[in-house]
Amino acid sequence: MSENQDIQDDQLHTSGEMNEGTEKETVENVTIAPSTEELLAEEKDRYIRLFAEFENYKKRTAKEKMDFFQYANQDMMISMLGVLDDFERALKEMAKNANEADLQGVELIYQKFRNKLTEKGLKPMEVNAGEDFNVDFHEAITQIPAPSEELKGKIVDVIESGYALNDKVIRFAKVVTGK
Repeated sequence: MSENQDIQDDQLHTSGEMNEGTEKETVENVTIAPSTEELLAEEKDRYIRLFAEFENYKKRTAKEKMDFFQYANQDMMISMLGVLDDFERALKEMAKNANEADLQGVELIYQKFRNKLTEKGLKPMEVNAGEDFNVDFHEAITQIPAPSEELKGKIVDVIESGYALNDKVIRFAKVVTGK
């Protein structure tokens, strides 16, 4: 019995040491670790920042998607500008020497075509002779001596119309400037 008693005493003693050590570690961790309120505040701050980051991401991707859809047909629109120019030149020539019925038919087709392009966001830029030359909207093809002093540095003639797609210039107006 004394052997059993010694073993039990050793086990109790050992388990008591473990409990005391565990209590010491726990007590030390509690005193060193931040309070629950501080931990909650940190987690709340982290959550708010993460949520704000995600909201910014959603807004940015939505804007990128809108931009993509707005300008997805830009290449097609640019290729159609040549056809639009050909229509305008044909109408000018037909007005000189064609009969009225042919002119009205071609003009009707031209108006339909132009209206469809306008529905898709294409806007012609208004450029007139005598306006100031602006590099944001005009491309100078050549310079000629100004017919008058007031036309120096200004547009003398418009060679080709410029167009914008949803407020973005896709073709600059080709102009002649006075020097």
